[in-house]
Amino acid sequence: MASQEQTNLADKQVFTTGEAAEICKVSQQTIIRCFDSGRIQGFRVPGSRFRRIPRDEMIRFMSSNSIPTDVLTGGKKRILIVDDDPDIIELLQEVLGHDERFDTQCATTGYDAGVQTESFRPDLIILDYMLPDINGNIMCRTVRQNQRLSHTKIIIVSGLINQNQVDELLQEGADDFLQKPFRIEELLQRIAVLLQI
Repeated sequence: MASQEQTNLADKQVFTTGEAAEICKVSQQTIIRCFDSGRIQGFRVPGSRFRRIPRDEMIRFMSSNSIPTDVLTGGKKRILIVDDDPDIIELLQEVLGHDERFDTQCATTGYDAGVQTESFRPDLIILDYMLPDINGNIMCRTVRQNQRLSHTKIIIVSGLINQNQVDELLQEGADDFLQKPFRIEELLQRIAVLLQI
């Protein structure tokens, strides 16, 4: 019965304070205090005092407070693939999308990547260094300045880059660098190390 209840919670998009408390394994009063103080964002049901918390906000709150998100994510690691090469996107979607350990999304510009990073809250970003609108340095800096993404790992992939640029990217917050063309096995190995899976 409990596992059925957990499945139902995992599928929900909006949570009551009681459900949030159950997921976070804290008292409902704690969730209400966090909500009222602004530590959890949400909305009130019009004409009532009931509070509601969207799924993305639950994941953000849990991640930033080191509360395991397995109940909501099914234990899958979220990976955002950012590349303007449709062949790379297709290849990585094919490989990672069929791996039970991962939940993937894709972006082809820095702007789209920024929007999706906020909503998807990836555990790992596979980031092409040269995007049409920005380069990897700016993306790394933006992610590292966002405290809600402090857990997010970044692997830069690029073919046109020198060692000085690689060093600069690592200083800006990238966790790893992989030269294009790369072997899928090597990428999967690097992902496994960074995500400790």
